[in-house]
Amino acid sequence: MREILGRRRRLLSQHDDGQPELIGAALTYATQWQWPVLPGAAADPRARSRCGCPDPDCTVPGAHPFDPGLLAATTDARMVRWWWTNRPTASIVMATGGSAPCAVSLPALPAAHALAALDRAGLRLGPVVASPTRWALLVRPYSMEQLGELLYAKDFVPGSLRFHGEGGYLALPPSETGAGAVRWERAPLPGSASPWVPDVEAVVDAVVDALTRTGVSAPEL
Repeated sequence: MREILGRRRRLLSQHDDGQPELIGAALTYATQWQWPVLPGAAADPRARSRCGCPDPDCTVPGAHPFDPGLLAATTDARMVRWWWTNRPTASIVMATGGSAPCAVSLPALPAAHALAALDRAGLRLGPVVASPTRWALLVRPYSMEQLGELLYAKDFVPGSLRFHGEGGYLALPPSETGAGAVRWERAPLPGSASPWVPDVEAVVDAVVDALTRTGVSAPEL
């Protein structure tokens, strides 16, 4: 009888709150860390690797905002709970910039080599988000002017580097997207009020230098 009651409680919990892991993570981002979030576009029910948005050539299936749009991102607990109760499998999309971190991303294999080189160099990194195709290093918010000056001063910048700044977005763990699962390659410290992240200058300088020194080319993806 105890086993049956326990199973019923688990089923009720899943019915009320959707996917507990997803809604719990979304609430942590929004209310504890003050990172505005919203649910991502649904995957195409006919093919998980395709997006449910109107774009047949979507390059980030299930990992971008659609309905609602990016401007709806919020830190309000009631809205977050309502979204994931009604869309329990939706990916968690963070609106980058403002009160949330920005990010620098690059293809997964060069990113793994770059992180190993940065570790050997003793550079302190913040959280790193990983998907099967790309890894994203979280950084402090930056302006477009700041980024432009930084890139202009470089002799070489890999063409596959992407910058998720103000007005951008990034899917966060434990989302399931068309490309696969999103996870932490470097997780924030448990219980941290707001995870520490480095300046964008330090990350771009280190990533470009690491890719150059290791001879790893970052192809366009």
